[in-house]
Amino acid sequence: MNQVNNDNAANSILSNLNIANKNKDEEKTNELGQSAFLELMITQMNNQDPLSPQDNGEFIAQLAQFSSVEGLERLNSKFEDFSGSFMSNQALQASSLVGRQVTVPSETTQLFEGGIISGSVNLESSASDMQLNVYNPSGELVSKVPLGAQPEGELAFRWDGQNMEINGELLDWVGSEEPLPAGDYRFEVLAMQNGDREQLETALSANVNSVTLGDDGQLTLNLAGIGAVNLGDVKQFN
Repeated sequence: MNQVNNDNAANSILSNLNIANKNKDEEKTNELGQSAFLELMITQMNNQDPLSPQDNGEFIAQLAQFSSVEGLERLNSKFEDFSGSFMSNQALQASSLVGRQVTVPSETTQLFEGGIISGSVNLESSASDMQLNVYNPSGELVSKVPLGAQPEGELAFRWDGQNMEINGELLDWVGSEEPLPAGDYRFEVLAMQNGDREQLETALSANVNSVTLGDDGQLTLNLAGIGAVNLGDVKQFN
């Protein structure tokens, strides 16, 4: 694996891709390519029995087979070029995320000094009573926000370690006297739906510390306070 967390992100990832492509070319040396196929057919013609030569139909069949092999080689070459170009573009885009924030499904994330955590929950149906709880790294409840009844849809929140904002509205009656220290915090959203109290799935923002390119070409984002997350699981690029 190749992990990137500095200004040379794109170069490091692309270098890994070039090495992978080179290895693929080396693996092809044992395959029957276009030149080898043509040489084999000419050798067969030169060494055929003059008293019992192959008829035209057999040569036409071999030429048709040769054309099929040649076409497949060209198709494979074009596909590999396209695949390499796609992975290169994906790697460049991912490397540009280092130092930025993304939103992914998670219960925990890291609060930086002077930073803000944004998050959201999706209500599939209206809730008669909702509550948002925030726990510090020691597991202690540090913020308890009653949200009351909420309609179906997305509910967004922002928290700076002291004040809470819900759907763009600052709740001045919620917060601590002093900003809480930086660290990993857990968010819990409870809702009363269909007579049952359920915990809803939360999506939280997190800082991208580095990008990892796997041996299979898969890109993984390493997020502060969360860990490794597949690029395809990102819900929003902030």
